[in-house]
Amino acid sequence: MSRIGKQIIRIPSGVSIKLTDERINVKGPKGESQRSIPSCLSIVEKNDNSLQILRKDESISSREMHGLFRSLVSNMVIGTSNGFTKILELKGVGYKANIDKKALNLAVGFSHPVRIEAPPGIELSVENNTTIKISGIDKEKVGLISQQIRSIKPPEPYKGKGILYKGEVIQLKVGKSSK
Repeated sequence: MSRIGKQIIRIPSGVSIKLTDERINVKGPKGESQRSIPSCLSIVEKNDNSLQILRKDESISSREMHGLFRSLVSNMVIGTSNGFTKILELKGVGYKANIDKKALNLAVGFSHPVRIEAPPGIELSVENNTTIKISGIDKEKVGLISQQIRSIKPPEPYKGKGILYKGEVIQLKVGKSSK
């Protein structure tokens, strides 16, 4: 049995869950999120403000979906109550970022600035020109947009310049040695 799928999802105060046969709607102070329920799973709402994901059968596909769907529902509950945040740092001489009408402008060593539009549900903010904060209620979207921004100029191993996640450490390589 799935160890993750067996775990109970605690529902914090301020978050409401609406269950139908095909969909789950989660509404909280940060926003609202919904997802369709796979036909091989069912959701049971307990009296002590918690949810449990159960399998209808023991097929391979339902066992595969059990832990995944439990994690997705848990992320929906956490996202609507607290939200998710990723922080990126710019390292390099002249590297800077700014926000212009919900779009992120990056100057990262190219001959032109790079412009990135914020998708719906994602909020971008820049602090002190070198720190980009990405926040939203959907963990998947926050991670995806942060990875897209990072892929514009990934950190290089010789000087460590580029766009890094906060707290990320780049193992620097030794340069050429002379004889």
